[in-house]
Amino acid sequence: MKIRIEITYRTPKGTETNFVSEDMNPEKALLLAEDLDKTGRIKSMTFFDNHDTTWIMKELKKYLAGIESEPHNIVVFFDGGFDNETKHSGLGCVIYYEQDGKQYRLRKNALVEELTTNSEAEYAALHLAAQELELIGVHHLPVTFTGDSQGVINQMKDEWPCYEPELLRWIERIEARLEKLGITPDYQLVTRKKNREADQLATQALSGTEVFSKREME
Repeated sequence: MKIRIEITYRTPKGTETNFVSEDMNPEKALLLAEDLDKTGRIKSMTFFDNHDTTWIMKELKKYLAGIESEPHNIVVFFDGGFDNETKHSGLGCVIYYEQDGKQYRLRKNALVEELTTNSEAEYAALHLAAQELELIGVHHLPVTFTGDSQGVINQMKDEWPCYEPELLRWIERIEARLEKLGITPDYQLVTRKKNREADQLATQALSGTEVFSKREME
């Protein structure tokens, strides 16, 4: 979830103006809001989430306390590759998240034999990431899904049509799983360079190297 703060500020002599912050994670929003509140010059302060739902500071504090022990602030990178000679697909996903005040990175890949195109491999990698989110207990939270496939990202955002039956089945499968988990997806397109971790995992899968790791980030 991203939060923006809308503030009415008043000087000691009564001059007022309004400020709107950039979007930020809830922890940062609360930290800034508490610091601003100490000035004694904030006439009103309202928080808005991605869906323009309004929050007050007390509600935001309660929300953050409730999710602290669960995975949150989640960003997923995914990538898929297809080998035309072997007809095998390599899937890779990297999940960054916070839990109990710590930051973690989970890496997972898989070798798949039943797919027929690179596009299918991309969708299968996204589905793999959704499966891993369920396994670590992610539910009823926004999640950012990041990939370098323009087709997958735009089709998942409903900005491009999808006519291939095989890909439509993957879209339906992914959306059904995310809906089951109560996950609100935010799809972001990045360059291949910025998606290199997931790309490397997919390549390793194609070469027969299985990877699964979870570690705390320093």
